[in-house]
Amino acid sequence: MNRITQSLSFAKRYLLPIQHHSLLKQFAQRDILSRYRGSFFGIGWALLTPLLMLAVYVFAFRVVFNARWPGAEDSTLEFALQVYAGLVVYGMFAETSNRAPRLMIEHTNLIKKVLFPLEIISWSVVLTGLFHTFLSLVVLLITNWAVNHTFSLSIIALPLVLGPMVPLSIGLVWLISALGTYIRDINQVVNLIVSLMVFVSPVFFPLSALPEQWQPLLALNPLAPIIEQTRQVVLEGAWPDWGTIGIMWLTALVVAIAGAYIFHLLRRGFADVL
Repeated sequence: MNRITQSLSFAKRYLLPIQHHSLLKQFAQRDILSRYRGSFFGIGWALLTPLLMLAVYVFAFRVVFNARWPGAEDSTLEFALQVYAGLVVYGMFAETSNRAPRLMIEHTNLIKKVLFPLEIISWSVVLTGLFHTFLSLVVLLITNWAVNHTFSLSIIALPLVLGPMVPLSIGLVWLISALGTYIRDINQVVNLIVSLMVFVSPVFFPLSALPEQWQPLLALNPLAPIIEQTRQVVLEGAWPDWGTIGIMWLTALVVAIAGAYIFHLLRRGFADVL
């Protein structure tokens, strides 16, 4: 009975930070506002940045290399939509993962406050990532409607498709931030991995375009099914594969629990190494 109580307490503390919701809200708001404070476009950069990235990638792959999206019309706009759908998912992974290695180091003053709930710091990073992902998603939906003049009913399944990004991201942030507190080289390693992930994820191509022997290998990438199912729901107007959705959620929850457990074990020494 005691073990069950401890497990429920652990889950509530890390996976459902409801008791600190007001503090979490303050952290996330401060994080978002401080990022754009003083800039000319302000929070408009949250929309401009993914659009500028899209323009660069489309120019490189579509104009320079004359790439074509398999099974789609030979249209630059169609190619842009397919790529942008992938960037929406990859963008959240990149933002949260890149910030994770130095997250605890940047909040040393809070770590040395014994009663401060450190798990809130990681959750605020994920909420900020969700905010930017939401804006990018709005751009995707509006652009898709402008190009194809249609909204499919399958869009209502989008929260189920993108939802696994939350436990996946928070698990990775906990894991990376905990390790980064002890091993400072983690920052360079994570930045390299994040840069490579855009090319080993189906952002610029569908998995079906790969040779059959390589498809199962890249399908192990947790971003791959989320990107593929997002395209299927938003751009193809088809319902997601429910079996794939179940696997996505299970994988993401395992990552979240593992990340929370490692963070919980390592947090005891944070104050000593900082």
